[in-house]
Amino acid sequence: MNGVGERVVRLAEQWIGTPYRHQGTTLGVGCDCIGLIRGVWRALYGEEPEAVPPYAPDWAERSGDDRLLVAGLRLFGTPVPSVEMIPGDVLLFRWRPDCAAKHAGILVGPDHFVHAYEQVAVTRSVLVPSWRRRIAAVHRFSDKRNG
Repeated sequence: MNGVGERVVRLAEQWIGTPYRHQGTTLGVGCDCIGLIRGVWRALYGEEPEAVPPYAPDWAERSGDDRLLVAGLRLFGTPVPSVEMIPGDVLLFRWRPDCAAKHAGILVGPDHFVHAYEQVAVTRSVLVPSWRRRIAAVHRFSDKRNG
């Protein structure tokens, strides 16, 4: 694991127990999966990654666009092959191959990831085969923004 990855893991694990709140981005108060990634980004780089317009809980189903994958490319660049993922990487998930990606988490170990789980909280989950099959993209935080 690289130094940035170690820092991302520490930051992500601080969010464990934060209640689930749609569109939330505040450690200890509430967040959704996008808010978790935004919060870690802020802690790492000192600023928001970009302005995020309001979105409905079913935004991925409604738009038909793969907005999460497009945002991943815009903010992180080219995805990392999933066989090369390391702790600290951002995981983007899609529920079915014909659906847009709509969930995100951060790999914190070879078989665990942290994510904001609706109706639960930010939690550490095992990356079981059913989760692995749903990985749509893997992105890596750089040691400096846009680098």
